Amino acid sequence: MRHRPIDLHTHSSVSDGTESPAELVAAAVEAGLSVVALTDHDSTAGWAEATRAVAGTGTTLVPGMEMSTRLGMNSVHMLAYLFDPTDAELVAETARLRDSRLHRAERIVERIAADYDVTWDDVLAQSTAGATLGRPHIADALVAKGLAPDRSAAFAGILHWRSGYYEPHEAPSPVDAIRLIRAAGGVPVIAHPATRGRDTNISARSFVQLVEAGLLGVEVDHRENTEAGSARLRELAARHDLITTGSSDYHGTGKPNRLGENSTEPEQLARIVEAATGWSPVAG
Repeated sequence: MRHRPIDLHTHSSVSDGTESPAELVAAAVEAGLSVVALTDHDSTAGWAEATRAVAGTGTTLVPGMEMSTRLGMNSVHMLAYLFDPTDAELVAETARLRDSRLHRAERIVERIAADYDVTWDDVLAQSTAGATLGRPHIADALVAKGLAPDRSAAFAGILHWRSGYYEPHEAPSPVDAIRLIRAAGGVPVIAHPATRGRDTNISARSFVQLVEAGLLGVEVDHRENTEAGSARLRELAARHDLITTGSSDYHGTGKPNRLGENSTEPEQLARIVEAATGWSPVAG
């Protein structure tokens, strides 16, 4: 009998999802997931609510985070599972990242406002208190103002990096992020690294450097990884004995991604749990 789906990449309104952590857990239960990981951007603020919500549901929660990093000009996201959320170095770095995201968003809105009727208050109206603010909230503001039909269109149009409104933001290198996550007892898994044909963004040499730094896994099954890119990732994972995961990258109504559309095998989740020393899964 096939196991119930294990989805290790989701977002709540603590970052750029549209559902609260409790609502996300309820959606995961409704979708029939056996396990769901909450991986908000650069934040663990949703862990406590999700932990309370999962009690008695029969679904297990894997607390985590998606950490922003940069490799040259490329944005590289690092999923972190079951780390100590009180680790001082990781807390300080993620606070810096959230601050960088906030000021970057302010600069982008200032640029856009020169050409379109949108303000910073419009963006704030699309976020919840304490959320990790970023470009998705700007996209939601553009939709609310009638300047784009949905988030995807906003990112393909006004928020596209070629539009002239793009701003980079500061982030650590993937190597530094991996070291921080491992030091906090967590398990680093690189997120969707073969997105939309850009499967050469991380060279074989760079990948080896990440493994040497302590990378433990790679997100192979993701709707934005290309078929060829996923095949390459499987080869690299086999060569370096890495954990492989499959996930939805669910954002509620913020993206078309559906819970459980890709799943992680139970034995791969077991490897994550075994490698983690900072936190434990929460049984529902």
